[in-house]
Amino acid sequence: MSKVPAITLNNGIAMPQLGFGVWQIPDDEAFTAVGQALETGYRSIDTAAIYGNEEGTGKALAASGIPREELFVTTKLWNSASETWTRDSVLREFDLSLSKLGLDYIDLYLIHWPRAMRDDYLTIWRAFEEIAQSGRAKAIGVSNFLPEHLERLIGETSVVPAVNQIELHPHLQQSESRAAHARHGIATEAWSPLGQGKDLLADATIAGLAEKYGKSPAQVVLRWHIQLGNVVIPKSVTPSRIRENIDVFDFDLAAEDLSSLASLDVGKRLGPDPATFDV
Repeated sequence: MSKVPAITLNNGIAMPQLGFGVWQIPDDEAFTAVGQALETGYRSIDTAAIYGNEEGTGKALAASGIPREELFVTTKLWNSASETWTRDSVLREFDLSLSKLGLDYIDLYLIHWPRAMRDDYLTIWRAFEEIAQSGRAKAIGVSNFLPEHLERLIGETSVVPAVNQIELHPHLQQSESRAAHARHGIATEAWSPLGQGKDLLADATIAGLAEKYGKSPAQVVLRWHIQLGNVVIPKSVTPSRIRENIDVFDFDLAAEDLSSLASLDVGKRLGPDPATFDV
C-alpha cells in the first residue's frame, strides 16, 4: 500500500500529495520506469500528450495489477503551435489521450499552457467542463497559469480549476501564485520540484539540512514542498532515486529550517515564462 498522504481537491476528489512525473522519459522506457514507481508505492502518475509516452505509461498501469480506483492519472492538453483550439478539437484530443493510456477516465486533465496571446483558453476550458461533467475526467485544472489568467478563467466560466501545476522549487517559490491559489481553493502542484537538480541540490543550505536530518538534498527539498502543502511530481528513471524520492514521510523540517529554505528564493525560472510562451 502507498504511504503517500492525499489532499482533497476543491471538488472533493482525493489526490496523492506526491506522484511520479514522466517528462523526458521516452515511451519505450516509460513502461519500466512507471512500473518501478508503482512497485515502490507511487499511485499518482503525471504524463502529457506532448511527452509522447502516454502509451508506455498506460501499458505499465495495466500491467501493474493495481485496481484502477487506487491510481491517480494526470495528463495534459498540449497547445499546438499550428492550432487555435475549438471545442471539437479539444474533445478529439482528449479521446486520443484516453485511448493511448488505455483508460476509461482520467483523474486529472490539465491545460498545459495558457498561451494568452492565442485567446483560446476559455474555449478550451469550456470543453474541459463538458469532459468533467461526463465523468471522463474526475477533476480538471491548468498548468503554468499566472494569477491574471486564473482570475479571467474563474470570472468567465463556471468551474474553478482544481489544480494549477507550475514550476516551483526553492529558487522559484511563486508566492504570488500560491496566494492566488489559496484564495480560490486551487491546489498548487510543482513541476521541476527539485529545480532539475543542478545548482539547487548543491546549495550549502540544503546540503547542511541534508546532513542534519540524515537525508539526501532531494529528500529535504521534497519534504519542504510537502510541508508547504504543495503537490510534487519528481521524475527519475533510476530505481534508487525513485525509492528515495518517496521516502520523505518519516521526518519534519523544523520551523527555522523552513525559514532558511524560504530565503533561497531568487525568482529564477528554468522553464519558459507563461506570459510569453507560445508553442
